[in-house]
Amino acid sequence: MEETLNSTIDPACLQEPPLAIDVIKQLDVFGFCLYIMLTLMSCVSLLLYLEQCVYIYRKLPYPKKTTIIWINGAAPVIATMSCFGMWIPRAVMLTDMTSNCYFAVVVYKVLVLIIEELGGSNHFLEQFSGKTFRINTGPCCCCCVCLPRVPMSRKMLFLLKLGALQYAILKTVLSILAIILWTNGNFDLSDLEITGTAIWINPFIGVLTIVSLWPVAIIFMNTNSFLRSLNIVPKYAMYQLVLVLSQLQTSIINILALDGTIACAPPFSSQARGSMLSQQIMIMEMFIITLVTRFLYRRTYDTLPSEAHDNSQNALQAAHAEHDV
Repeated sequence: MEETLNSTIDPACLQEPPLAIDVIKQLDVFGFCLYIMLTLMSCVSLLLYLEQCVYIYRKLPYPKKTTIIWINGAAPVIATMSCFGMWIPRAVMLTDMTSNCYFAVVVYKVLVLIIEELGGSNHFLEQFSGKTFRINTGPCCCCCVCLPRVPMSRKMLFLLKLGALQYAILKTVLSILAIILWTNGNFDLSDLEITGTAIWINPFIGVLTIVSLWPVAIIFMNTNSFLRSLNIVPKYAMYQLVLVLSQLQTSIINILALDGTIACAPPFSSQARGSMLSQQIMIMEMFIITLVTRFLYRRTYDTLPSEAHDNSQNALQAAHAEHDV
C-alpha cells in the first residue's frame, strides 16, 4: 500500500525548492505579470522609504531621526526581502531571517521612540518617576488583572529597555546559528523530531519575542494619552500589524504547508509553495503599510536649530544687501 501511495506522488513534490531559472521557465503570462507587478511594488516601497529617510534626516535631530528611520524601514525591508525570496526560492530562509532580525531591532526602536517623543530618558523620568504603571498588558499578562502596579524608576526603565533589547541581540545570534546549522544540514523547519534543532530554537525565539513585546506594551499603554497629538496610536497599530503579518501569518502558512493543506504544484513542493505564497502576500501587505506609514510620519516638523540659524543669517545678509543698495 505504501509503495502504491509513494508511486502516485510527483517526484518534484519531494525535492528541494527550485532554482530561480526554473521558476522563470515555468511562469505563464499571468504568472509573469504577477511577478513583475509584485516586484514593482517592492521597488516602489523601497524608493518611498529612501525618500522618507532623506526628509526625516533633514527635519529631525539625532537620535530621534535614526529611530524613526529604523521604524519606517520595517515594511520596505520585509517587502524587499520577500521579493528576493519570491524570485529565488532557495534563499527564503536567508531572506526571512534577515527580515526577522531587522524587525527585532524595530521592536526596541519603538520603545525608544515613545521615550524620545516624551523628551528623552531624563525628561521621561522627571515626568513619571514615582508614578505607578500598569503591567497587566499583552502579550504576557493581559488577563492577570490582579498584578500590582509598579512605580516607575530609573531601574525600572532600564529593565524595560533591556527586555526589548535582548530580542534584537539574541534573535540575531540565534539566526546566525540557525544559518550555520542549515548549511550543514542540521536545521530543517520540517523536522519536528525531538532530536532536531528547529524544534528547540524556534520555540525559544518565540519566548524571546513575547518577552520583548511586553515592555513596549507597558510603556505604550501608560503613556499613549500624552502623545495623541503625534498620532502615536496609529503608529503603534502599524507596528503591531507588521508584527502580526510578518510573524503570525507566516507561521500559519508554514504550518499549513507542512501539514499538506497547501498542495504541491511542481516544481514547488508543498513547503516551497507555501513559502512562495507567503512572500507574494507579504509584498502586497507591506506595500500598503509603507504608504500608510509614510503618511503618518510625513508631518511638518520644527526647523532644526542649525537650519533656523542659517535662515536668520541669510535673512540678515539679504537685509544688509538691500540697505546697501
